[in-house]
Amino acid sequence: MLRARQKLGKYRILGRIASGPLADVYRASDTIHKTRVALKVPKLGSVISHEDFLHEVQVAFKLDHPNILKVQDASFVDDKFVIAMELGTESLADRIVRRMSMASALEIAEQALAALAHAHEKKIIHCDVKPENFILFPGNRLKLADFGFAKVSLRTLKASGSGTIDYISPEQAMGRPKFQSDVFSVGLVLYRLFSGKLPEWPYKWPMIGNDKLKARIRPELAEMLRKAIQLDPADRYRNAIEMYAAFEKLQSRARRQRKGRKRNGGRKLARSGSSWRQLQWREFQRQFRSALETRHQCRRCEGPVSESMQACPWCGFGNPARGAVTRMPAHCPRCERGVKSDWDYCAWCYGRGFETETNRYFPDKRYVSRCVNSRCHGSLMPFMRYCPWCRNKVKRPWRITDSPHKCRACKWGIVREFWNYCAWCREPVQRE
Repeated sequence: MLRARQKLGKYRILGRIASGPLADVYRASDTIHKTRVALKVPKLGSVISHEDFLHEVQVAFKLDHPNILKVQDASFVDDKFVIAMELGTESLADRIVRRMSMASALEIAEQALAALAHAHEKKIIHCDVKPENFILFPGNRLKLADFGFAKVSLRTLKASGSGTIDYISPEQAMGRPKFQSDVFSVGLVLYRLFSGKLPEWPYKWPMIGNDKLKARIRPELAEMLRKAIQLDPADRYRNAIEMYAAFEKLQSRARRQRKGRKRNGGRKLARSGSSWRQLQWREFQRQFRSALETRHQCRRCEGPVSESMQACPWCGFGNPARGAVTRMPAHCPRCERGVKSDWDYCAWCYGRGFETETNRYFPDKRYVSRCVNSRCHGSLMPFMRYCPWCRNKVKRPWRITDSPHKCRACKWGIVREFWNYCAWCREPVQRE
């Protein structure tokens, strides 16, 4: 396994994103182009050969679509075959566990089907459609990735039982993947997207989560998913092209119906420009964004949080900004918070596990205090838990500018009029 700050050719490893049975995926910095990328590196002793990874790259280069992840480069670096790709914010598997508006879910569904339809147009069967292989980018943009198991459809198709078992079709499990196999898998992904539940064998309707599905989506859309998740491939859509066309037709009909209601003098639905919680978050950001650097969103409730917070002050979720893009040059491999190149330790989680990159000291305007250790006196940033130079625990409670309140448990500063939990120790905030 590669370590944070380790050099791999022109790339500097920032942290590991995911680990699979065949390869690891890392977040890295391209030191020449000064961009962030995702690196896919085969594991030592993997049963998949270099030729198979070359096949993945060649398949990906055949596909040019805004909803398919681009391979930027592929080469042998230090005896490792490295695939460099666009770096997203998170996978659909990470996003799907949090609350999502119906508009966002429909937008994601449309992009997922568009990507798969393009692959099928090029006669390519993905063979591993699952939430982990859909990558999200800012603006709710979705891209399909990982064509490692993809097969090019010729007159004969080599039997393959590859894929992820939770989303695999019955015929693919027996080594006979078809275009309808991808339709089955994306049907399960969308079913989980709209219902929050993943159906299991024998896939008999009504399946688990059907009540929530019917409550959230129109009957025609539910029927479309039902057709996609049929045991017999002949009963499904022939390919994703046909399924995408059906989805677009349903969406167009829904838009026409909404316009018709407005033309007929129907009561126009009032748009609540902002919910009470959004107004609260906006006011909080206006007052405290600068002091707390709340540049990120909680992974659960999407409220404003900072990297240094141990818990979300709105919902209490632990390490709420984990995996977010940081302004620091590297990531701690343990907690994934940003760290500086000249630090010896992580200032947030007491962790070590990255290579010391330089003996040079880099000044930073964010340093506001000094370590109390007489043998250190290293510079500290607000809300550090440990000194990044000597690992000494910061015992002086940090205060928040413009907020006089402090947590009754840890004594660190809190914003009592806004927060539900202490962001530093998760203690519930008591309002008087």
